[in-house]
Amino acid sequence: MNVEQLPLVNASLNGVATVLIVAALVAIKADRKEVHKRCMFGALLVSAAFLTSYLIYHFNVVAVTRFAYPGWPRAVYFFILLTHIPLAILVLPLLWLTVVPAVRGEFEKHRRWARITAPVWLYVSVTGVLVYLMLYVWYPAPVS
Repeated sequence: MNVEQLPLVNASLNGVATVLIVAALVAIKADRKEVHKRCMFGALLVSAAFLTSYLIYHFNVVAVTRFAYPGWPRAVYFFILLTHIPLAILVLPLLWLTVVPAVRGEFEKHRRWARITAPVWLYVSVTGVLVYLMLYVWYPAPVS
């Protein structure tokens, strides 16, 4: 594997994180706490792998992939990207504020933060996949 393949790896990891987050939310709604815990632990591991891969990619790739497609896809892409980036930065401290109380057994505090963190984390995971699809699959830059 080379560094140019990492965007696909990153999108795949985001997709897996999305599935695990949704499964964890379904599990906790069904009062299946052990399943919830395992799915969230998996989502955290997959997201950590994503962040590692993302940083490796961006520290090793000099060229920037630009979205070159005109019209409404460009507007949609930039809307997604401009909401995704700040929320992706915000999700790290939110995860900390949510996970630490859970580990400590402070479940009321965990629940309060989880109501904020879960939708943000889910949005970031889904839009991460959408950014990849729009940039590399649906509207790739013309080969020069």
